[in-house]
Amino acid sequence: MLPDATIAHIGVAVPDIEAALPFYRDVLGLIPRPTEQADGARIVSIPFGPSDVELLEPLDDTGPIAKYLARRGPGIHHVCYRVPDLEQALAQCRALGYQLVDAVPRVGAHGCRIAFLHPKSTAGILIELTESARGPR
Repeated sequence: MLPDATIAHIGVAVPDIEAALPFYRDVLGLIPRPTEQADGARIVSIPFGPSDVELLEPLDDTGPIAKYLARRGPGIHHVCYRVPDLEQALAQCRALGYQLVDAVPRVGAHGCRIAFLHPKSTAGILIELTESARGPR
């Protein structure tokens, strides 16, 4: 059991970050962090207290975000949970039969170590795990 797990961020797939940002910036008054690129996507993180919302825009038509948008349209792409020990969490997932997208941690946005779990084994939700304290400050 990982008692210190928290929500790190919620990834939201959007076709155009610039069109999505005004709600967060102008309505909610939040200040987005600088844009990054990872996994074939342009990413803008928006801090919400101890968690973030990540807007994910595809860089081309072949990446995972582009494929998600083509299949399902804009919306929540994944939920990322912050865990104290990523290897331990992955070992528990393997032992309990969860299907891993990433068998070993890899580097994701913000230079954080991450791993994804397949939605077929997590009630239809793509889950990302990270052990990062938080994104960039």
